[in-house]
Amino acid sequence: MKIIGITGGIGAGKSQVLSFIQENYNCRVLQADLVAHLVKQPGQPCFDELVVLLGNEILNPEGKIDHGKMADRIFSERNLLEKVNGIIHPAVKIYILQEIQSEKEKGLIDYFFLEAALLLEDNYDKIVDELWYIRADKEIRKKRLMDSRNYSQEKIQSIFEKQLPDEEFARRCDVVIDNNGDMSVTKKQIEDKLGEQQ
Repeated sequence: MKIIGITGGIGAGKSQVLSFIQENYNCRVLQADLVAHLVKQPGQPCFDELVVLLGNEILNPEGKIDHGKMADRIFSERNLLEKVNGIIHPAVKIYILQEIQSEKEKGLIDYFFLEAALLLEDNYDKIVDELWYIRADKEIRKKRLMDSRNYSQEKIQSIFEKQLPDEEFARRCDVVIDNNGDMSVTKKQIEDKLGEQQ
């Protein structure tokens, strides 16, 4: 089983690429964002720690963490974000490592794809066998974000500024998949890397 990390800037089309891979290859796709959501559920590793840190006011009437309230609470105090990340990120990594191990033991899939925006920043490059960078020009990414998520120019710009520059992604990744336009061109690049559809 080969472990492949997928990363890239917001709006590069990572989800689109992963959908194609999931439909056409014998693989498992795991997205770090979904894992982060999972570990915050009641009974999961981060729930109690987050409630102790941020207070009961972050809970909704069902007793689950309300993401809007949690975000408001974090942004009200500067040092909280670091503390929250210190709780969530290690739990996400543990969960991912357990899932990789579990899939290795089952021996049923050819590829394990891990998608994370912070793949490089959180040192996931040490976990995966190969790193793929899904690349798209900034103008194309802007248009996608404005069309699909209704983001303003200002919001997009502030997100771009927080992410690694394209050159850094390209330098640190093993494979660059260009996802600027026609999906058939993107698919061809994936097939060249993974072989024809299985």
